[in-house]
Amino acid sequence: MPKTNTLLIDGMDCPSCTSKIEGAVCKLPGVENVKLNYTTQKLKFDMPNAEHDAAIVTRTIEKLGYKVKSGKTPKVEQAWWQTGKGRLVISAGLLLAFATVLSYWQPQYASYVFAGAGLAALYPLARKAWLSALSGQPFTIETLVTIAVIGAIFIGEQAEAAVVVFLFLIGELLEMIAAAKARRSVQALADLVPKSALLVIEDGVREVDAASLAIGDVIEIRPGDRIAADGVIIEGQSSIDEAAITGESMPVGKSIGDSVFAGSINADGLIRLKIEKTSENNMISRILQLVEEAEASKAPTARFIDDFSRYYTPGVIVVSALIAFIPPLFFDADMMTWIYKGLAILLIGCPCALVLSTPAAITSGISAGAKHGLLMKGGAVLEAIGKVTQIAFDKTGTLTEGTPKVTDIHVISGTEDELLALAGSVEAGSSHPLAVAIVEKANERGVALSKAEGLEALNGRGVKALVGGKEVTIASPRYGREIATLSPEASDLIQKLEEDGKTVAVTIVDGKIIGLFALRDELRDDAKTAMDELNDMGIKAIMLTGDNARTGAAIASQLGIDVKAELMPQEKLEEIKQLRKIGDTAMVGDGINDAPALALANVGIAMGGGTDVALETADAALLHERVRDVPALISLSKATMRNIHQNISIALGLKVVFLLTTLFGITTLWMAILADTGATVLVTINALRLLGYKFKR
Repeated sequence: MPKTNTLLIDGMDCPSCTSKIEGAVCKLPGVENVKLNYTTQKLKFDMPNAEHDAAIVTRTIEKLGYKVKSGKTPKVEQAWWQTGKGRLVISAGLLLAFATVLSYWQPQYASYVFAGAGLAALYPLARKAWLSALSGQPFTIETLVTIAVIGAIFIGEQAEAAVVVFLFLIGELLEMIAAAKARRSVQALADLVPKSALLVIEDGVREVDAASLAIGDVIEIRPGDRIAADGVIIEGQSSIDEAAITGESMPVGKSIGDSVFAGSINADGLIRLKIEKTSENNMISRILQLVEEAEASKAPTARFIDDFSRYYTPGVIVVSALIAFIPPLFFDADMMTWIYKGLAILLIGCPCALVLSTPAAITSGISAGAKHGLLMKGGAVLEAIGKVTQIAFDKTGTLTEGTPKVTDIHVISGTEDELLALAGSVEAGSSHPLAVAIVEKANERGVALSKAEGLEALNGRGVKALVGGKEVTIASPRYGREIATLSPEASDLIQKLEEDGKTVAVTIVDGKIIGLFALRDELRDDAKTAMDELNDMGIKAIMLTGDNARTGAAIASQLGIDVKAELMPQEKLEEIKQLRKIGDTAMVGDGINDAPALALANVGIAMGGGTDVALETADAALLHERVRDVPALISLSKATMRNIHQNISIALGLKVVFLLTTLFGITTLWMAILADTGATVLVTINALRLLGYKFKR
C-alpha cells in the first residue's frame, strides 16, 4: 500500500488556488492521487516509489508562494490581523494612506507616491503570478490583477492602481475569514471530546489523557460530564444528550449494553463505560474524516466550473486586449481611454467569485448535514440526492424499528420449551433481528440452549445447523414448503398471521415441521410522516423486502406506498436495475444485508447508528436512524443546489452589468475590483447561510 502524505498549505486566497497547486504537484515524478481540500487546507498525495522524496512536493509548493507544514502540525487559529494576509492588508492600507496624505502635501510627486504604494502592495501578488507561470499555471487571478495594476500605472492612473491592489487584498482577506468560519463550524465537533477521562483502576479512578485510552479500558462518567470515547455501558444507567452528534434534541435513555458516542453528555446518572474505539476512530473522528473527504470530492457542477475557468481566464485576457486595442487601431478611438476600459474588464473578469460559488455552498451544505447526523461522502452525493425521483426502502431496521418481538408460538410436535431450545440454539449464532427475538424469548422462558454445529446461512431463506445430532432449519414459510410438508391447518394459520402484519418463521427438524414462530416489528414512529413528506415532494417510495407478500402488504398499506416482497438479495438488485431505468433512484437500507442494492442505486443511504458498515458501504449515512431524515437530506440537497445557482447568478450577473457599464465609460478601475470583491463576499455570505439550514423535526 502506498503511503499517503498530508501537508497543510497556508496562504491559499480562494478555491482557484487548489487547481494551481494540484496542477504543479501532479506534474512531479512519482506523485499520485493528489487531492487538495481548500476548506481544510490539507494536501494529500501518494508516493508509491520509495526512491522519490516527498520533500520535492514541499519545495514545489513553496516556490508558488505558499507556506507548507506537516499534516500532523496542529493548526493554530489566529485573529485576522495576525495572519500574513491580514498584515499585508494593513501594510497596503498604510501605504495607500501615506500616499494620499503625501499627495496633498507634495502634489507634484503624487503620481510617483501612488505608483510606489501600488507596486509595493502588488509585489507579493506579482511574485505569486510569476512563480505560477513558471510552474505551468500562467492564467491566474494574480496575473489578471498584476497586468491591470501595471497597465493603470502605465496610462497615468497611479492612484487607482494603488486602490485596486488594496481592495483586492481586502477581498482575499474576507474570503479567508469566511472559509475559516465554515471550517470552524465542523471542527468545533472535535472540541466536544474532553481532553481527559476518569480511568477505572483497582483502587478507584485516575484522571488520564483521553487520547491514551485503549480498547477494553473502563472509564467512569459522572453526571454532567462529556463522554471521552465510544463504548458500551457496563454499569449504571442515565439519559445521554447526543444532540451534537446525531442532532437528537432530547436526551436518550441508556442502560447496560447500550452504545454511547464520544462528545455526548451524561445528563443525570453515574455510568461506567467499556471503550470500543480509540480516539482516532471514535464517532466524531469518523464524522470529521468523512466531512473532510466529502469536501475534497468535487460535485459535477464544481468540476464543470473548474473546467470552464481554465478557458475563462485566458479568454478574459483576450477579450480585454481586444477591447483595449481594436477601437484605437481600427476606429481611431482614444488609445488611453480604451486601454483603461480593457484594464477594467481584466478586473471585472477575475473568476474568484465564480470559482467559489459551488465549493462554498457544497462545503456549507455538507457541514450543515454533518451537524445534524446526515453524513454524505462528497459533493457529488449531495448533488445527486436532490435529483432522485424514487426511493426504495428496506423494511426491517429501516422502516421498522429493527427489534421484532415474538408474538405467537405454535407447536405442531413436542412442547414449546423443546421448540424454543432447538430454534434458540440455531439462532444464537446470528445477529439477524428475527434470530435475536427468538433467542430473547428462549432466555425469557429460562430455556437452556445447546451448542449448534455446522451453522449455515441459506441466502435470505433462513438458517440451519446441527443441534444434538438433529438437523434443525429455521426458514421462511416459502422455503419451508420446499423442504417439508405443510399441513392445510398450518398453512391457514400462517396466512392469518401474515395478514396481521406478522412475520412467520417455520422450524423444521430432520425434514419435519415441529412448530412456527410469529414475530412483529413495529413501524418507526416517523415512517408514515416521512412517506407523506416524500409524496409531497413528488418522490415515489417503494418497499423492497425479503419478507412474505402478505406481511409486506400489511406494512406498506399503513404507509401508503408500493411494495415488492419475498425478494432474495439478487432480486433486490434486479428491482433497483428496473427502477433506475425509470429515473434516478435512491436505496435506503441497513448497510449490511442491503449492501449490493445500496451500491447499485444512484444514491445509497444507510440507516443505523453510525456502524462501520453503514458509514463505509453507502454514499450517505443517517446517524440518527430516523426515516424523516431521508426527506430532510433531499431538502438539504435541493437547498444547496438553489444556493449554487444563486451564487453563479450573482457572480456572472455582476460581471455582465459591470461589463456593460465599462464599455459605456461608467466603471472605474476601483469600481471594477470592488465589483469582483463584492461578488466574492456576496457569494460567500450566501453559501454560509446553509450552515444555519433549518431541518424539519
